[in-house]
Amino acid sequence: QVQLVESGGGVVQAGGSLRLACTTSGRTFRTYAMGWFRQAPGKEREFVAAITWSAGSAVYAEYAKGRFSISRDNAKNTVYLQMNRAEPEDTAVYYCAATGRPGTIGYSRDYDYWGQGTQVTVSS
Repeated sequence: QVQLVESGGGVVQAGGSLRLACTTSGRTFRTYAMGWFRQAPGKEREFVAAITWSAGSAVYAEYAKGRFSISRDNAKNTVYLQMNRAEPEDTAVYYCAATGRPGTIGYSRDYDYWGQGTQVTVSS
C-alpha cells in the first residue's frame, strides 16, 4: 500500500511564507507525477500545483503562479510546496497526491494516491 504523509502546515501571517512537504512510503511504484490540491471550508477541492517526477516539469493554478513553487527530491521520495506572500484566501487543508499514470496532472481524477491533508491557516 502506498502512503503519502504531508507535513509543514500551520498558521502564518498574511505576507509570510510556509513550506509543505509530502513523502511517499510503502509499496513502491513508478511515480509519474505528484501534486498539491487544497480545500477550503465550504468549497470544492481545487488544484494548486503539480510536477512530473522524471523531467521535473511543473504546472500551476493561475492563482499560484508567482507565489507558490513546487519542487521534488527524487532520492527522498518527497515533493515540496513553497508558499510565499501568503493570503487569507490560501487558508485550506492542503492535500498531496501521486500518480503512476502518464497524462494530465491538473485534475483530481489524474491521481491514485492521496495524503490525509495538512491545515494551513493564514491570519490577516
